[in-house]
Amino acid sequence: MNIIEKELFKLEDTSFLNSNISKEPSSSLPLAVRLRPKSLDQFVGQEHILGKDKLLRRLLLADRLQSAVFYGPTGSGKTTLGYIIAKMTESNFIQINAVSSNLNELRKCIDYARKQKNIKEDSKTIVFIDEIHRFNKAQQDVLMPAVENGIIILIGATTHNPAFSLNGPLLSRSMIFELNPLTQDNVIKILTNAISNKENGFGNIKLNIEEKALKHIAKQSSGDARRALNALEIGIMTTTPDKNGIIQITQKISEECLQKKIVQYDHDEDYHYDTISAFIKSMRGSDVDASIYWLAKMLYAGEDPLFIARRIVILAAEDIGNADPHAITIATSALKALQFVGMPEGRIILSQAVTYMATAPKSNSSYLAIEEALNDIKNNQVEEVPQHLRDKSYKTAKRLGKGEGYIYPHNYKKNYVIQEYKKINKNYYKPTSNGYEKIIKQRMNLFKKPSVKEVIQ
Repeated sequence: MNIIEKELFKLEDTSFLNSNISKEPSSSLPLAVRLRPKSLDQFVGQEHILGKDKLLRRLLLADRLQSAVFYGPTGSGKTTLGYIIAKMTESNFIQINAVSSNLNELRKCIDYARKQKNIKEDSKTIVFIDEIHRFNKAQQDVLMPAVENGIIILIGATTHNPAFSLNGPLLSRSMIFELNPLTQDNVIKILTNAISNKENGFGNIKLNIEEKALKHIAKQSSGDARRALNALEIGIMTTTPDKNGIIQITQKISEECLQKKIVQYDHDEDYHYDTISAFIKSMRGSDVDASIYWLAKMLYAGEDPLFIARRIVILAAEDIGNADPHAITIATSALKALQFVGMPEGRIILSQAVTYMATAPKSNSSYLAIEEALNDIKNNQVEEVPQHLRDKSYKTAKRLGKGEGYIYPHNYKKNYVIQEYKKINKNYYKPTSNGYEKIIKQRMNLFKKPSVKEVIQ
């Protein structure tokens, strides 16, 4: 908590809690803070939950919002929504950050909210917890009774999927609203407002910003309004006015202010899983360009290249299989080569492997075969090994009749002879007609003919 919020526990005046919401921001604060919207009408983006007749807007207008978790990327408006909700509902507002908070502070928040309920029964206290995914199980458990009994209205903000990071009981007591990255048009609208706003923006400054520069900032901020506003502020505050006193913001200046583009990507949550899923599905679907695009995104965001290589090896067996038997060799070779060469040159090795996998003929027959066989082992009676297939290499095996009657295929022409290898009459491996599996299928059809004793390859 900040100093002001700590002091609230010493006061009984609940109006003090809202003072930091309605108070005009200082000019020394970052532009993104100064321009924080104060109402839903000023809020830009998230039309899927805040548009006309959408659920969150309906709940807020009816003052029926209960505890909620706002889940989405940075700069999408999670904290801003918390402030707007507190103002709309005339609630006491306590903001804490899960990184620096602890159990003692949580209990203070809940005790304060309980006291306000005792003073005024319809009193509402919103406890806004930023980065709520950082709370451990014990901290989340402390919140549950207060949430369930309506002592507090919890609003959690997180960039991580709540399904992975929050306790099931807490999730079941909260509404989950996913916020999307802002669109390029959303960000341009926010930047345009910052340029024209005379109160907290740059409306009083002689300023000319190229349309290309504005679009570049909007595009490269990846839907993060905070990052876009920070870039705009840096550009304006560090650019010397021309001879006419006008600050000229060019595309070159905007590029310097943004530096490297940030890609939304966490390494243990759903951005990670969603991207690798798109990568695998693109290769499986034989879209080589999409496959390379998702590979590039993962590499740019800092994904472990060996993790990517291992996924390529799995795909080679699962989705290509015997349609192209070389695929598994290329995939494993790429993995070994990557370990030997390292990055950044390893990106070329991965690209070769990915383009091969995406354009190779596809078959999941090997995958389906083992899955079906495992299912039979799990759910049906397990066969004993036929007597003639049993090991006869040890001393007492012959006395037990093990291996008796086995026919050695290499004693026959073309190394094949018909004999029983399992009692269950079921085909697990069903090759397609794709790639090399077409040849395998032809050979298997010859093996199945009961009248044929020997087979020509």
